[in-house]
Amino acid sequence: MNDKTIATHNGNFHADDVFSIAALKSIFPSFKLIRTRDLELIAKADIVLDVGGVYDADADRFDHHQRGGAGERENGIPYSSFGLIWQKYGLEICQGDQDVANALDSGLVSNIDAIDCGHVEGVIKGITLSQTISMFNPTWQEDSHFDTCFDEAVDFASRVLTRFIASANGGISAKAIVAKAIDNAEDPRVIVLEKYTPWKRTVHALSEEALYMIYPSQTGEWRIQTVPVEPGSFEDRKSLPKQWAGLSDKELKEVTGIDDAMFCHNGLFIAGAESFESTMKMASIALQE
Repeated sequence: MNDKTIATHNGNFHADDVFSIAALKSIFPSFKLIRTRDLELIAKADIVLDVGGVYDADADRFDHHQRGGAGERENGIPYSSFGLIWQKYGLEICQGDQDVANALDSGLVSNIDAIDCGHVEGVIKGITLSQTISMFNPTWQEDSHFDTCFDEAVDFASRVLTRFIASANGGISAKAIVAKAIDNAEDPRVIVLEKYTPWKRTVHALSEEALYMIYPSQTGEWRIQTVPVEPGSFEDRKSLPKQWAGLSDKELKEVTGIDDAMFCHNGLFIAGAESFESTMKMASIALQE
């Protein structure tokens, strides 16, 4: 598996061919890369992407520039070479975890496909990952070789892909932990996490009652955080008591009557105490306000 020849086009490159090579690199650690438009060389390659005018996954041909393209998703986003390769190799790249592979496809992969194919509806405006990759191409003022710049872009894309996979895996694992915490809550308004875990998406999907999240900080103390009315919102389902706003240490201890109270953010969305028991007291007080 490590002696394959992979071919893609030479010259100016984009995110789809760069990320395609980065993806294949994760399962074929050693291969010969040819960047060419020479049809004879392309025909001899084991895997061909973004060039050659053929889409045939069984034959490892992944072009999408031919007449009629290479299909599209149910949401109308056409496949670029990256999406075509992900269909065949994504599950293997994600070590057999279909949920992670699906998460990558719906986010990173489909976004790159959309931009590469000009399907910009719904794509986030501003500097995109695709644009960032394009910036690795040498400018007219530089003497850099395209192939050298391509290799640099692939190294960058490999790191990005690794972090996307780690993030997706972390999010999926967190979902199960938070769901269990919701089920085990003594009071459905107060959800306790034994370890900090990303919780907002799961809480909004599974609990309409949750108002506060309790969890330990990385330094050993405990935190109480409000649940926003929706993901990304700065409005909370129930803010912490107004009289706590911006207080810390002695002042907060006097107002709350809690000996180890530490701080409350001026925005009333997070506060902390040294112990779990005291943080739960904070939740109890907040619920009564």
